Amino acid sequence: MVNAGVLINCAPGKTKSVVEAIRKISGVHMVQATFGRVDAVAMIEGSDLDDLANTVVSKIRGLDGVTATETLIGANL
Repeated sequence: MVNAGVLINCAPGKTKSVVEAIRKISGVHMVQATFGRVDAVAMIEGSDLDDLANTVVSKIRGLDGVTATETLIGANL
């Protein structure tokens, strides 16, 4: 399994609807609206990097109101 955090920027007035939509995506363990440089943060999981990028992250990026994302891949050190 691969874990990641996704930093999400939303169009003005869209944060609540984006967060609600992200909660429904398979592979999302937690999502919260934030204050600061980004509008929301999601903790996600996929079976491998391709699954993470091609399913979970692409679904988040495709949501109406999402303007940008940055994915931070976790590593067990």
